[in-house]
Amino acid sequence: MLIVAAFSRHDGALDWARRRAANAWGEPVLDSGRFDFRETDYYRRSMGAGLKKEFWGFAPGFNPARLPEVKLETNAWEAEYADRGGGPEERPLNVDPGYLNLGKLVLASTKDFTHRVYLSRGIYAEVTLSYRHGRWRHHAWTFPDYQRQDYQAFFAECRRYLHDWIRERRTA
Repeated sequence: MLIVAAFSRHDGALDWARRRAANAWGEPVLDSGRFDFRETDYYRRSMGAGLKKEFWGFAPGFNPARLPEVKLETNAWEAEYADRGGGPEERPLNVDPGYLNLGKLVLASTKDFTHRVYLSRGIYAEVTLSYRHGRWRHHAWTFPDYQRQDYQAFFAECRRYLHDWIRERRTA
């Protein structure tokens, strides 16, 4: 299941990103609503204060081999939005794709690090959360916001949706 995270301090930027994502991959089947993004000041200089983050889950059937292509596409959206004057900040919008299966949440990145694996075209992947013993588990490298219970409740909802989708396909 393709999962897309978008964050910005501008509601209009998040709305714009959701429309772009829906045009690319269909309407999300699940939407987290907007969370306050408060775990780090890392993005404050480039994105400003008062950030909100939102997740969208798309219809199951995503091919993980497409993750580099999707990450490059969302990077292009960020640049397009900034070039259009979407906000006074250097980076008014951040869009990060990944995918969720029954055992893990994987995020794409343009940054290499010890726990990331190179995919292609300058894109890396990391297993951000693992699902074991009935709940999501974080790793030493997991971003602090992804350790939040409200985020993980949304990912649990996505996992249930995916599980039901798989079960329906098996019985059809």
